[in-house]
Amino acid sequence: MTRKSLKPFILSVFLAGATALSVATGFALSGSENNQNTQNPPLNVQVDNTPLTRDVKEGTSFAPIVKKVAPSVVKIYVTIKGQSNPLSSSELDFFRRFFGPDGLNPQDPGRSQSPAEHGLGSGVIVSPDGYILTNNHVVNNATDIQVALSDGRQFTAKIVGTDPKSDVALIRIKADNLPALTLADSDKTEVGDVVLAIGNPFGIGQTVTKGIISAKDRTTSGENDEDFIQTDAAINPGNSGGALVDTDGRLVGINSEILTHSGGNQGIGFAVPSNLCRWVMDSLVKNGRVERGFLGVMIQNLTPDLATAFKLDKTTGALVGDVSPGSPADKAGFKSGDVITEMNGESIEDASQLKLRVAETGPGAMVHFTVNRNGEIRTIDVPLGNLPDEKVAKSNSESGSTHKESLVGVGVADIDQNTRAQLNIPDGVQGAIITEIAPDSLAYQAGLRTGDVITELNHKPVRNAQDAVAQTENRGGNRTLVKVWTKEGSRYLTVDESNED
Repeated sequence: MTRKSLKPFILSVFLAGATALSVATGFALSGSENNQNTQNPPLNVQVDNTPLTRDVKEGTSFAPIVKKVAPSVVKIYVTIKGQSNPLSSSELDFFRRFFGPDGLNPQDPGRSQSPAEHGLGSGVIVSPDGYILTNNHVVNNATDIQVALSDGRQFTAKIVGTDPKSDVALIRIKADNLPALTLADSDKTEVGDVVLAIGNPFGIGQTVTKGIISAKDRTTSGENDEDFIQTDAAINPGNSGGALVDTDGRLVGINSEILTHSGGNQGIGFAVPSNLCRWVMDSLVKNGRVERGFLGVMIQNLTPDLATAFKLDKTTGALVGDVSPGSPADKAGFKSGDVITEMNGESIEDASQLKLRVAETGPGAMVHFTVNRNGEIRTIDVPLGNLPDEKVAKSNSESGSTHKESLVGVGVADIDQNTRAQLNIPDGVQGAIITEIAPDSLAYQAGLRTGDVITELNHKPVRNAQDAVAQTENRGGNRTLVKVWTKEGSRYLTVDESNED
C-alpha cells in the first residue's frame, strides 16, 4: 500500500461511478395504489401442516391428485393501457426471468401493440369466497384483470394488495363456494419430494408437469425477500402464479421465476414457499400492505477466510458490517463485527435467512438473538422496528466474496472536506480513502475499488492514510482483515497475501 495524492482520483471516481451497480433494495413496503385496506373480509385459508407421507415407490398415475387440484388453478388475463412501446431490451431480459406476462406473443414479445397490452398468467384459489393468490409481476400495473375458472366462468378481479419484495399478489373475485386449495407447511418439504406444477403455459390451456424439489432456501438477486423452492418440474411463460403442489395435492409454493438462457424451461424453476405466501396474504388482508420487521444492520455471509479472521470454527451465521445509528440494533447494543448465530433459539445459516426471518417476524416483536462477539457468546434482546423505505437492513449479496486479495497495488489518501462532500462520506466515517488500485491486483479482484474508505485493518481502527500505510508495512501473517465503508454501508474483506511470498 502506498500513500497517494488525492487530485488524480476525483475524475476516476465519476467515470467508474457511471457503471457502478448498487446492492441497495429501494423499496420496503408494498406502497401500491392498489393496496387499499377497504374492509376486506377475513382470509379463510385451509391449512394442513401434517408432514407428507414419503413412499419411495412412485405410483403409476397422478390423475387423482390433478383432478383434486386442477379446479383451484385459474387463468389470469391482464390489460395494461397507454404503452406505445412497452418492452425495452432490459425489460425483455426481465421477462425471460419473470415468465408471467410474456405469454401473448412469445415469438415477438417486444413488438409494439399500442394502445393496450395484454398479458397472461396463472393464479390459485385459496379461499371459497374468492381470494386468489398470484405473482405481483403478473398483475403489476394492470388496468383490468379477468379470471377464467376451470368450469368456463369468467370474472373481473380486484387487487387486494401486492408485495413486490416477495413477488406475491392477492386478488379477489365476487364468487362463493369456490374450490380452494389447501396450503401445506412448506418448511416441512424436503429435497427429493415429488411435486406437480400446474398453470397455463403459453396460453395453450391448463398443463401439469412433474418433478422434484431440487433445492430449498434459494435466492436469486439477494435484494428481495427470497426463500425460493427450486424445482425441475417444467415451467414456461404463463405458468407464473400457478401452483406447485405435493403428492397430497396441497399447495407448497407459487411458481414465480425460471433460470433460462432461451426464455423457456431448462429445468430450473423457483416457487415462493406457501408459508411466505401465507404471511404476505394475511398482511395484505389485514393492513393493505406488508409491514416488515426492522433490525438496522448491514449483514454479510461468512467465508472461510472471514471465519478464520474472526476465530470461528464454522461459516454459518450472519456477520454484522454496519449498525444503523438510532436503529433497534444500535439501541440494543449490536456492534460491527458481531456474528449473529441464532434468532429465537433457531440457528441462522446465512445473511439471507436472517434478513427474511426478521422481516417476517414483524414490527414490535421482541426477538432474542445469540451473538458471537470476539469469541464470547452473548444474548441480545431487541424489539423490532418497522422497516422504512431506503434503510440499510438487507443482505449485502457481494460482501461474502470468496476471491483472495492483497493490499499490494492499493493507494490511499486522507479524506479532506472536498472529498467528503463530493462522495457524501458521513462525518462519522474516519479512515483512508482508496485513490488508486491496480486492475490486475488481488485487491481489485476481491472487490476493493477507488472511493472505498478503509476504516479498520485487523480489528485496529484506521484514522488516516498514515495509519493504513503503517499497519500494512509489516504484516504479521498471510491474511489481513480489512473493513471498508462504501455507499451501501460497511463490510469486511480478507486479504490473502500468501501468493505474494
